[in-house]
Amino acid sequence: MRGDRGLFAVYLLLIAWMPVPLGSNRAWSWSLAEVVIYLLAAAWLAGYLLRRRWGHGRAGDVVPPFSLEAVANARVVMVLWLSWLAVVSLYLFTWPVGIVEQISPETHRTWMLASGPQSGVTRLHLSLSPYDSAVFWYKSVAWVLLFALTLVLVRSRRRIRWLAVTIVAAGLVQAVWGGMEALTTRSGIATGGYVNRNHLAGFLEMSLAVGIGLLIAQLGGTSVKGWRNRLGALFDLLLSPKAILRLSLVIMVIALVLTRSRMGNIAFFSSLLVAGSIALVLSRHATRSTVILIASLLVVDVFLVGAWFGVDRVVERIEQTVEKADIASGDIGDDRQLAYAHATTLVADYPALGAGPGSFHAVFPRYSGADVGGFYDHAHNDYLQFAAETGWIGLGLLGLIVVLSLAEALRAQYRRHDPLMRGMAFAAVMGIVALLIHSWVDFNLQIPANSALFTVLLALAWISSRLGRHDRRLLQSGERP
Repeated sequence: MRGDRGLFAVYLLLIAWMPVPLGSNRAWSWSLAEVVIYLLAAAWLAGYLLRRRWGHGRAGDVVPPFSLEAVANARVVMVLWLSWLAVVSLYLFTWPVGIVEQISPETHRTWMLASGPQSGVTRLHLSLSPYDSAVFWYKSVAWVLLFALTLVLVRSRRRIRWLAVTIVAAGLVQAVWGGMEALTTRSGIATGGYVNRNHLAGFLEMSLAVGIGLLIAQLGGTSVKGWRNRLGALFDLLLSPKAILRLSLVIMVIALVLTRSRMGNIAFFSSLLVAGSIALVLSRHATRSTVILIASLLVVDVFLVGAWFGVDRVVERIEQTVEKADIASGDIGDDRQLAYAHATTLVADYPALGAGPGSFHAVFPRYSGADVGGFYDHAHNDYLQFAAETGWIGLGLLGLIVVLSLAEALRAQYRRHDPLMRGMAFAAVMGIVALLIHSWVDFNLQIPANSALFTVLLALAWISSRLGRHDRRLLQSGERP
């Protein structure tokens, strides 16, 4: 097969597959995803080395196949990704006892208590759970490669659309699956291919963001006059891919409501408001159609779809949570709030580099009091968990990656003329903001399918800002370099 079309097809299949087997949150499924990503990266590298022999593009390509131009355009964030890998690699090795004591006194103390004062140990791990840290390292390498693969494989407007359609299709499959489950079982709750409804909600938030961005990219800026022309335009709309896309978005919103996820629904509608407001402020090319679309998404989806499929039950759950929460009197009302309080103590004991990636489930039992019921394998707060496992250094690097990507998407909304690029920039902003909100009370970024899609959205922010900026056709139409 000429060029990298085969690699791109496998890339799309991987994105569509990952949410199906429990969000790829089992060892066999995330290992399979990692192997596929490693093989894709190796095949692309081989193609790069042999690009003169079989690296042929096709009409419409903005960047030729096997080009590092996209990676070079995002070199700042790539340096941060490599820095993150360097930090995570520290936990794979043993270090002299004195160094571990200087870097993390609590880690040194814990290992010495475990081995005994007379053990004669001379080297220690920085991680309190070395095996889990090794598993985390393999995942981290896979996500960095996935970010880079997205940059180099999604290199034309045609491929951007294929990527967006694949993400929306994957979200639609999960929505139909979860919706049928909610409507035919006694629980009345949608989980789809996931174990936890909140994680289905997280996946749908990002899929909806991409779908809305794709719909915005298809909006026209011209107005239709006369009732006959308007009637014809209406029939064209009903028979067009826009109608199918809009129906898909409605189905996904229904499924999101049926998850009964409090923060999932709050994150979606809040991110839609935030991204919509930013788009109208930053975009100098916003049409009346864009304003009407954003308003209709809020009005139709919340008040009509929600009224039929139970948004009132979600609101009731939120109100009950607020009523139960009385922090001043000590009545938090949710075990997760108590877990957060204990987890902050864990973070304070391992401030610089944390207790080790993937170690939360092993370390947290020492800190959870009798008031916390059950076993917590995750912090139910991604910020706390990354801080506890990789310290402020790791959390800071990840934060910079997200902030820079979000800023790049905002820049694209301000500078780009191309409707597709503006639409994908909107999708990146909305999807990133939605997960940032949801991450305060859940662990979507610990679920491989969701963290992989979030990584793709981060890359999409850079693609929407940089792809084709120096293309002659765009420059002739007024695109800023």
